[in-house]
Amino acid sequence: MPEHITRIIVFYKTYIVIIIAMRRFGILCTIALLSLSCQPGINEPQKPKNIILLIGDGMGVSHIYAGLTANQGKLSLERCTHYGFSKTHSASHWVTDSGAGGTAISTGSKTYNGAIAVDTDSLPLKTILEYAEDKNLSTGLISTSSITHATPASFIAHNKARGDYEGIAIDFLKTEFDVVIGGGYDQFAKRSDSVNLLDEFIAKGYQIAQSMDEVAEVESGKLLALTAPVHNSRFSEGRGNMFPLATKKAIELLSQNEKGFFMMAEGSMIDWGGHANDAKYIVEEMIDFDKAIEVALDFAEENKETLVLITADHETGGFGLNGFDSQVDTIAGGYTTGGHTGVMVPVLAYGPGAEEFVGIQDNTDLFRKMMKLLNLNNESEEIE
Repeated sequence: MPEHITRIIVFYKTYIVIIIAMRRFGILCTIALLSLSCQPGINEPQKPKNIILLIGDGMGVSHIYAGLTANQGKLSLERCTHYGFSKTHSASHWVTDSGAGGTAISTGSKTYNGAIAVDTDSLPLKTILEYAEDKNLSTGLISTSSITHATPASFIAHNKARGDYEGIAIDFLKTEFDVVIGGGYDQFAKRSDSVNLLDEFIAKGYQIAQSMDEVAEVESGKLLALTAPVHNSRFSEGRGNMFPLATKKAIELLSQNEKGFFMMAEGSMIDWGGHANDAKYIVEEMIDFDKAIEVALDFAEENKETLVLITADHETGGFGLNGFDSQVDTIAGGYTTGGHTGVMVPVLAYGPGAEEFVGIQDNTDLFRKMMKLLNLNNESEEIE
């Protein structure tokens, strides 16, 4: 046989062997990949065991940047890995209040301004805190204002009027929360009906505290700490480190539950600085809020099973940044209103599930995503 014919035959035989081998190898690779993808946990998003939700009442992007600028150009919230925005309108108004804004986040439903975890017909809406209790997770609430104020109240009470503080206080008895720290002592113990609700909490096994020194002594068990007659003082008038210390203590107590926990901590007075059109007030409260965020992020970083979610119920003041004097750390602010505005507010997240909160979303979506991540939905209550 001529040599060139032999070479052609050898070439084609070799080519066929290579093609067969490639096909077999490709099939094996495909089978391996399919096998891996079918294993439990592969390609599934990681879910947290705990969620720490921090709400900066009235906090918009300008409030954050003012605090960052005045705090030597940094805030702990910059450690968050995922960012988005939330639309805040209520069922009754394009510009929401804290009652409707808090209710949207706590229940996943739009309602009218002034409502506390009730729908537009004033019927109760189940909150994420109540769902968490049903699944035996520990639950907690913290606020620098009175704990019966609109935002914290919307996670634990059901009332058609946010101003009914004494009625809201009664609703705390209808839950099995583990930790509450905030102002509002008079609404529980010095009421117009002369009923001291604290006696009933003691009967239910709660430890009662009236100062952060007393809070520091609690090492386990259920805690109701009412640290001011009504609202705690603003940071510059003596509140001190109440907020970060309360956040740390709540995490310490709640994390003793192996099943996990849900807690909401509110920096209330960022909103009050916005209402006052007072940049200094906004900045000091924003920096204090960030100290509580630092506590939460430090825990989440070490724990690895905790989602930290930071957002606001609305923006307050229409706050604009017109200048900064670095010599005296003074922000020159401009304002469009002494009330709330309808602008979107930031959403920042860190930890397992953080990627769920990227992009523009409705405030009600925050509830749905948290419920999904904590596996709180029952089959009969599945949330789309």
